[in-house]
Amino acid sequence: MPYCVGLTGGIGTGKSVVSGLFEALGATVVDTDEISRALTAPGGAAIAGIRDRFGPESIAADGGLDRDRMRLLVFRDAASRARLEGILHPLIRSRARDAIAATRRPYVVVVVPLLFETGACLELIQRVLVVDCEEEEQIRRVMARSGLAAGEARRIMATQLPRAERLPRADDVLHNNGSIEALRRQVEQLHARYLALASKA
Repeated sequence: MPYCVGLTGGIGTGKSVVSGLFEALGATVVDTDEISRALTAPGGAAIAGIRDRFGPESIAADGGLDRDRMRLLVFRDAASRARLEGILHPLIRSRARDAIAATRRPYVVVVVPLLFETGACLELIQRVLVVDCEEEEQIRRVMARSGLAAGEARRIMATQLPRAERLPRADDVLHNNGSIEALRRQVEQLHARYLALASKA
């Protein structure tokens, strides 16, 4: 298997922007959120299991997951979140492993938003990169991107590890409080480091 860097961070920290910068430099990106969306789209491999566990009301009119309804449910009820993860995570790990094995690029960035919280895909990863920013900036970005109220953004953040627990577990940290150019420079430095590590793996 190729050398794999796990990319994680709280909601609104900029994981998608960072993964795009790594991809532009030549890394393969395997995004578990994108895999999850495919699994829960109309006809997706997880739909039948979700319907069985959560009832037909969990499925939207188009045959895909009713995302708004499920988001409200799982962020307010830990048992429901665990049931949903039990359906999705084995499928996500299988598809991520297949995508990693298929790459011909020097290394892979595996985007796992809840890497520490769930342990999903940890067995595939040699190094962990955390994208970080101030909590108020997270809330501002989530509100601007998703149209959620500040209270809802805070509830989502409360289901994730606090920064004080996430940061010490990182091998590398990207600070995303500044400009895109400042972020790009950090990514370029890490890209060079990961190329060197991959060549020795």
